[in-house]
Amino acid sequence: MDKFAILLKSYSGDIERAVNLVRSFTEFNRDNIPLYISVPKQDRSLFNSRIQAENIKIINDEDVSSGLITEKINSFSIGYINQQIVKLSFWKTGLCENYFCADSDSYFIRDFSVSDFMFNEDTPYTVLIQDKDLAIEPEYQGMWDSRLERLEYIKKRLGVKDRLLKTCHGFGILSSKVLRSFEENYLKANNLSYSDILKESAFEISWYNFWLQKTKIIEIIPIEPLFKTFHYRGQYQNYRQRLITEKDIARSYIGICLNSNWLMNSGSRRYENPSRTNRLFFRIAKNAGRIRRKIRRCGRLDRKGE
Repeated sequence: MDKFAILLKSYSGDIERAVNLVRSFTEFNRDNIPLYISVPKQDRSLFNSRIQAENIKIINDEDVSSGLITEKINSFSIGYINQQIVKLSFWKTGLCENYFCADSDSYFIRDFSVSDFMFNEDTPYTVLIQDKDLAIEPEYQGMWDSRLERLEYIKKRLGVKDRLLKTCHGFGILSSKVLRSFEENYLKANNLSYSDILKESAFEISWYNFWLQKTKIIEIIPIEPLFKTFHYRGQYQNYRQRLITEKDIARSYIGICLNSNWLMNSGSRRYENPSRTNRLFFRIAKNAGRIRRKIRRCGRLDRKGE
């Protein structure tokens, strides 16, 4: 059993994105960390034909969990819920003690090693944030309000007393010790399955994070997200308009996620560095701001002269 591994849940529709992630994984993986790619059994031959590397193993979703659903839950697709079930169930395979959950619409942008994910040999970091910056974004407000309601539900359901709401959107680092405790002391104790709790609130990493905050089964060593996620197109455009490059992002993050919800109709699978047009518009906006400040300053001086 490995102390640490990376899990990618994917399927045939995301094969090109998965290949893109694997390419970056191979380039920047400094500790030869194993990568497990879990896909539906029917898609395995496709992934085997496109992805081959010594430390990458492709496994069947059906071997990870026997509790996969076959009908929609609420408004969520079968695939959406099953990918969450696989992430929560992967510890049962006995392949590793701790694992990082990656997504197909992400990729690595610089060297990474086990120390980015593990505080010490036995304790993983825990990604915990309040998301204050995202909460104030007008374009994300509808999603934020809905998400906040469902997260508060999980927190209350598990009896977490902390007045602060701390979790993450994804890209969590999961401990088998915490997940085993969650299954034995919460799911089984209440005659629940993973699909049952996801029907209540479909935020798999938050069920993990809140259970950890309640029980403290392992020491909580909080860190900010390891991947920069662009949740909507406006965020992405804003970064490029401000002339932020992939190299700049790599100073704080080991990877980037271009959320496929808004990228679906785009052929791009990587962050595009600012173009000459972006630089021109930025200079125009910067100069316009300077002129406006100068005009306001002159107006104040005129009023004083009167």
